[in-house]
Order: sequence, then structure tokens, then C-alpha cells
Amino acid sequence: MCDAHVNTISGSSKLIEGFERVIILLPKGTKFVIDDVLYSTKSQRNLLSFKDIRLNGYHIETMNEKNIGYLYITNVECGKKYVLERLPAFSSSLYYTHISAIETHVTTNQKFVELHTFTL
Repeated sequence: MCDAHVNTISGSSKLIEGFERVIILLPKGTKFVIDDVLYSTKSQRNLLSFKDIRLNGYHIETMNEKNIGYLYITNVECGKKYVLERLPAFSSSLYYTHISAIETHVTTNQKFVELHTFTL
């Protein structure tokens, strides 16, 4: 574990206390292995990047159902697409879900994850 400072709009803060490899499980059983996850006891939410989703072999698409936005995490097997997870959006257009930590060096019961979209 190592300490790192993060620059925010309100100045520099020691938010990052370390980094580790973590395996998480989404509600319908989709498993992610993510290396170098940043750890902060001060964080109430966690971010899962599209890059992490793609590195685990999954695909992403958005869909609207009855005026509610969803992020679909999909997988393609034998030419057929399967929707593995359906994550609803907040009114702010951030997607959310609850995750369970399967393997981590930091003790956690359950975390809350937000998915942000980044445009290059």
C-alpha cells in the first residue's frame, strides 16, 4: 500500500491510500477482475471505467426503456448477444449498481459503484 495525493477543485488531498487487485461480482453474477484498483477509506462510491469492462471481455451499450436509461453489459457467444447486467441511470445520467467484493486485500462488505462515460 502507498499514499497518494489527488488534486481536486478544493485543493490537494490525501485520498488514495493504496492500490490492489480486486475481483468484484455484479448482481446477476458478472465477474470483473481489475488490477491496480485505487483504495480510499474516504470514498463513499467507486467508479468502474468502460475500459475495465472491455478488458474483462464484455461489451457496453445504452438503452432507454419507459423513459429510463440503462447501461447494458453484454457478451457475445457463438454470434449471439446476451445481456448480462442491466444498470439503471440516475437523473444525472450516471449508471449505478451494487457490487460484492470477491477477492480483495482490503476488507469490504459491499460497495456502491458509479459508471461514468468519458469522451475522447
